[in-house]
Amino acid sequence: MIDVLPDMPKGVFGIQVSGRVRGDDLREFRPTMDALLETGEIRIVEVISSDYEGFGPGGLVEDLNLGFGSLLRHHSAFKRIAVVSDMEWVAHAMHAFAWMVPGELKVFGMSELDAAKEWASA
Repeated sequence: MIDVLPDMPKGVFGIQVSGRVRGDDLREFRPTMDALLETGEIRIVEVISSDYEGFGPGGLVEDLNLGFGSLLRHHSAFKRIAVVSDMEWVAHAMHAFAWMVPGELKVFGMSELDAAKEWASA
């Protein structure tokens, strides 16, 4: 599931992923992502909940389609991405793939959500 987070600083977009992210979830999220991409400068706080189970049916294909499509078309728009999670594998994965992510990427623990918002907005 993908939810838009309220109470983000001006210019920062927040999402939370939890449970299994299915292809349908990502297709429903696509218009929101497309609108975000049109803003010109992208700063994201992504919270990965402790109950996140990975991708469900069609989720990985849609995620790759949405993610790589967005990166290719709007590479220079990505400024800061704050990933918030207490799961160790998330931090390891983000560090391993950071070279593929445009802009700056920083990983925060769940207790550091406010710091993540502040960092993303700077």
